[in-house]
Amino acid sequence: MRMAQGTCIISGMTSNTNINLDRPIVMVGLMGAGKTSVGRMLARRLDIPFVDSDKEIEAAAGCSVVDIFSLYGEEEFRRVEERVLARLLSSPPYLKVISTGEGAFITPAVRKLALEKALTIWLKADLDLLVKRTNFRDTRPQLLNADSKKILSTLIAERYKIYAEADIVVETNDEHLSKTLAKTVAAIKKHQKKT
Repeated sequence: MRMAQGTCIISGMTSNTNINLDRPIVMVGLMGAGKTSVGRMLARRLDIPFVDSDKEIEAAAGCSVVDIFSLYGEEEFRRVEERVLARLLSSPPYLKVISTGEGAFITPAVRKLALEKALTIWLKADLDLLVKRTNFRDTRPQLLNADSKKILSTLIAERYKIYAEADIVVETNDEHLSKTLAKTVAAIKKHQKKT
């Protein structure tokens, strides 16, 4: 580790790949895109830790994401989320894969922080795939007792242009996760060749 102007910068060649990381990876996208599943597999492939930011938020708050939304509202949840992500991006181990909630990257302060301190990857999925993957789950506060297709369609219209600011975009399909992982690793290598 070397220090530069008060910031920790590390660089390490990850095992099983030709990827040289000098910052954490932050996975962004809508619910059901595969951020947690692919993020966990990517972390294993790179031999670095995986962190689910929603689990970290629940640990910090002492209750579930669904409870935070219902008890305190989305605005308070976003404040907690911003603090937790700021901590995750600035605390060791510095090389890690962080899966974020679908609204995290939409928050301007979180987006600025992630773009400055991490390699951001947007897993982009179409509406039908998102509906298929999110139906029958009770862990999605925005989809509880609602028309999931209508809500997800609205979120796509509102948020995809913001997710597009991520460093890397990986199109996901109704495919085996190992294929999405392979596309993600290839996209990281391609991005690194450009920079």
